[in-house]
Amino acid sequence: MEEQPGPDLTATSAGSGQQPESAFTPGLSARVELTVTDSDTAQAVGSGDVPVLGTPRVLALAEAATVAATATRMPSGMTTVGLRVELDHRAPTPVGRTVTAQARLAKVDGRRLLFEVTVTDGATTVAEGRVERALVDRHRFVERATGSA
Repeated sequence: MEEQPGPDLTATSAGSGQQPESAFTPGLSARVELTVTDSDTAQAVGSGDVPVLGTPRVLALAEAATVAATATRMPSGMTTVGLRVELDHRAPTPVGRTVTAQARLAKVDGRRLLFEVTVTDGATTVAEGRVERALVDRHRFVERATGSA
């Protein structure tokens, strides 16, 4: 199998004079909520055969929180893309419960943003881990991904 190159981490924010990553500082955070429905279960998403919140949906919620944490400071023409995930899914959540994902920007390393994420159901920790995202030029990334560059 041919190794695919990683995201383009060399783009700059047009006309700003500053590096795009300077908009982000550790401590940025956001929360997103999800009320679990039948379509969120492991049975529905194909990750198991039990009627509880599936791990892929937990991960998607955690990633949504990371995106929300950077949304208000995102430089024009830029976006973030996922690079790496470490997630421990610790407790089941039945249909009807509401879970909250919180992401906190823990570290900025050039264009790499490392978030600590926690998903809770009330006082219960459903999942926790880390999500690493890269800041990229949206247009160049899409061109490269679709082979139109």
